[in-house]
Amino acid sequence: MTTTLADMKCVPCLGGVPPLTREEIQPLLTRLEEGWQVEEHRKLVKRYKVRKFTGAVEFVNAITPVAEEEGHHPDLYIRWGEVRVYLWTHKIDGLTESDFYMAAKIDRVYADRVHGGRS
Repeated sequence: MTTTLADMKCVPCLGGVPPLTREEIQPLLTRLEEGWQVEEHRKLVKRYKVRKFTGAVEFVNAITPVAEEEGHHPDLYIRWGEVRVYLWTHKIDGLTESDFYMAAKIDRVYADRVHGGRS
């Protein structure tokens, strides 16, 4: 069985490590579901479409326990029909592999909700 990014465990960053370079980011970005973009060469961003405002809140509520378990907390923006996710490692103001792991975990939560008929 192939290990996916979503199967990897986020590792807390204590600082003192350089952020990923463009060359390191690109192969990880291609392993994520469609829609993820890199902003300012330091943040992962994705917009998820959901039904109504309540769907947005429910999706965020589904992300919350995953973020807590991983100790990796995205910035989440909620509006009617959309949840926008921002991920980066604040300690180094850039991206680490764990940001990509968390992005894949959020994609998995979304896919589970869509296939479960909730979003």
